Amino acid sequence: MNSLAYAILIAIIHQRQENSMETPTDSKTFDTLIKQSSLTSQQRKTAWDIFKTDGYIKAAAYVQKITAELPSLAEAVAIRGEPLPYRVWGREYIDEASFEQMNNAMRLPVSVAGALMPDAHKGYGLPIGGVLATDNAVIPYAVGVDIACRMMLTVYPVAPDVLNHPEKAEYALLKQALLNNTIFGAGADGLHEGKYDHAVLDESRWQTTDLLRGLRKTAIYQLGTSGTGNHFVEWGSVHIAMPDNPLHLPEGDYLALLSHSGSRGVGYKIASYYSDLAMAQMAGLPEVVKHLAWLMLDSEAGQEYWDAMHLAGDFASANHHIIHEQVATAAGLTPIAAVENHHNFAWRETVLQNHHPKEVIVHRKGATPAGRGVLGVIPGTMADPGYIVVGKGQPESLHSASHGGGRNMSRTQAKKTITKSDHAAYLEKRGVRLIDGGLDEAPQAYKRIEQVIGAQQDLVDLIGQFQPRLVRMASDTPPWKRKNVPEGVVDAEGD
Repeated sequence: MNSLAYAILIAIIHQRQENSMETPTDSKTFDTLIKQSSLTSQQRKTAWDIFKTDGYIKAAAYVQKITAELPSLAEAVAIRGEPLPYRVWGREYIDEASFEQMNNAMRLPVSVAGALMPDAHKGYGLPIGGVLATDNAVIPYAVGVDIACRMMLTVYPVAPDVLNHPEKAEYALLKQALLNNTIFGAGADGLHEGKYDHAVLDESRWQTTDLLRGLRKTAIYQLGTSGTGNHFVEWGSVHIAMPDNPLHLPEGDYLALLSHSGSRGVGYKIASYYSDLAMAQMAGLPEVVKHLAWLMLDSEAGQEYWDAMHLAGDFASANHHIIHEQVATAAGLTPIAAVENHHNFAWRETVLQNHHPKEVIVHRKGATPAGRGVLGVIPGTMADPGYIVVGKGQPESLHSASHGGGRNMSRTQAKKTITKSDHAAYLEKRGVRLIDGGLDEAPQAYKRIEQVIGAQQDLVDLIGQFQPRLVRMASDTPPWKRKNVPEGVVDAEGD
C-alpha cells in the first residue's frame, strides 16, 4: 500500500471514530492499520510500544510518518525490455512456462546473471531449477517457500545385500528403525511434543523479531520431522565408482540412508511474511514479475529476511541430522561418510561482470551448489537412482547443477494419469518397497533422471550412485481428515 492510500485509510478510521464519538483506543483498530502497512518488524514493535504508552493517535501518526518516508516503489517499476542472456542446460527437457518465468526474472533491474538447469519446471516467480544472481537484493520467492529444502546422505560400512532379504531380521531392524524414528504428515500427525533438543532451538536465536519469536514453538514441535509432499527418508544402496574420491571411500557397494526435506512451517511462514512485505513495498511491479519483488539487503527488512533465512537453513539442517542420528542409532549403525546440501537458498558469491569480480546474491530455487570441489546429492525418484556429485565450478551455471529429475506432470495430472497398478509395477520391477506416499509422487510424474544427469556433464562429476530400496513418505491423507495442531504452531509448508 502506498503512502497516499495509507493516509486515506487512517483518515477513514479517524472519521468513523469521530462519527461514533468514540476514542480510538481499540487495539483491533490499530492492528488493522499495522497489518495494512509495509513496516518492518522493528518498526511495528516501535508502533505498538507507542500505542501502549501514548495511545492510538500518536501511534497512528508514527505509522503514517514511516509510511510516507518509504521509497515510492508503489509507483511503476521499470523492468528491462529484453531479458539478459543466460545459459540453459537440457533445453529439450524444459517446458515453455519455465522459459517465460526465467526470461521475466532476467528482466528485473536488480538481475545480474542467471542459468536454467535441466530439471526446470514452472514455479512461483522463478522456475524450479532457476538460478538467479542479483545486485544487493534478495527475492524471497526466488529462494522458495520451503527455505533450505535440502538433501542429506549417510553411508555405512555394511553391505547393502541386507535390502534384498525382507524376510530376515536385519531387514526388519532397518524397517523398524525407519518407522519409529521418522515423522511424516500434515497437521498434528507431522508433529511431536518437543521430544528433541538441539542448539538451533536456543531461545536467543529466535528473539530478533516478533515473527521469529512466534515461530520458536513451531520449531520445537517440528524439529526432526519431514512433513509432506516430495519429502522422504529412505534406505538404499550406494555404489562408489570414482577412485580417489573426496569421500575417501574405497570403490564398492554400501548401505546408505538418504533424506529430503526442509524447514517446514518455520520456512513457510518466513517466506510468506517477507514475500508479502516485498510485494507490498513494490506494488508497482508489473504483474508478470510481482512474485519476484525484492528486498534490498542494506534495508532493515532485507537484513531481517536474510537472518531469518539463515536460521531456517540451520533448522532444516538440524532436522536432517536428528533424523539420521536417530535412525542410525536404532539400527545399531555408525556412518563412515556424509554428504549434505541446501537446494532452496540464497548465497553471497562472486561472479565476473565485464571481466571484473562482483559480489552478488545467488538464488538457487531447486538447484544444487556445484562450485569446484563442492559435494552434493542429486536424487532421482522413490524408485530411480540418485547421484553423489562433486561440482566442476562452471561459471556460466553460476556454479550450480540440477536438484533432481524435475516434474513433468503436475500433482493433479499425475493422480489422473498414473494408476495404482502402474505405480506398483514400477516399484516392484526395481525392488522398491514404499511405506505410504501418493500417486502424485509416483516416479512416472518425473523426468528421467538419467537424461537430466546426462545434460549436465560439464557441471558435475559423479562420485557414486544411490538406489532407493525401502522408502518412507507422507501418506496421502485428505485435508478434512487431518488433526488440528496446537495453537501457535504453523500448519503449512512448501516442498
